[in-house]
Amino acid sequence: MWDKIVKALEGYPERLNVAKILIKNGLSVRNGKIYCGDIIIPVVRISRVAKVDRRTVTQTVKMIEGNPDLKVIFNGISPAGSSLRDVAKHLNFGVVEITPVDARTPGILAASASLIAQKNISIRQAIVDDPELTPEPKLTLITEMKVPGELIPEFLRIKGVSKVSVY
Repeated sequence: MWDKIVKALEGYPERLNVAKILIKNGLSVRNGKIYCGDIIIPVVRISRVAKVDRRTVTQTVKMIEGNPDLKVIFNGISPAGSSLRDVAKHLNFGVVEITPVDARTPGILAASASLIAQKNISIRQAIVDDPELTPEPKLTLITEMKVPGELIPEFLRIKGVSKVSVY
């Protein structure tokens, strides 16, 4: 997906930055407008985050809608939902943050979930960063209760895992 976006916006680094913000936040483009679900997001808000002027955002939207491949991608994107990552501590949930050697290594999520399940701990949420959009992608698992620190060495034995934080 990201390769198609980069190719279509080649030569327009500011527009590419706008597209990256749209993707990262699950914002769609429909009928010349930017949406978060059913909520219209003003162009000026995107321009501030992207550190570009409003015209650049408007031109990016036009470019997206004028390209059939991009139109399909950006028309279908939606926000993934709320993340419990930053409030887990206040809810007495556990958090396991796993940094892979290579985020494209298969099986990291499955093996991590299996380790947690073996301790009879329920996973409330799994958040996986897209390696094409995040410089240091992570797998974050929010659990029903704190995960015992004794699992850290077991997480580190999972093929492709380079770093683990439990909090």
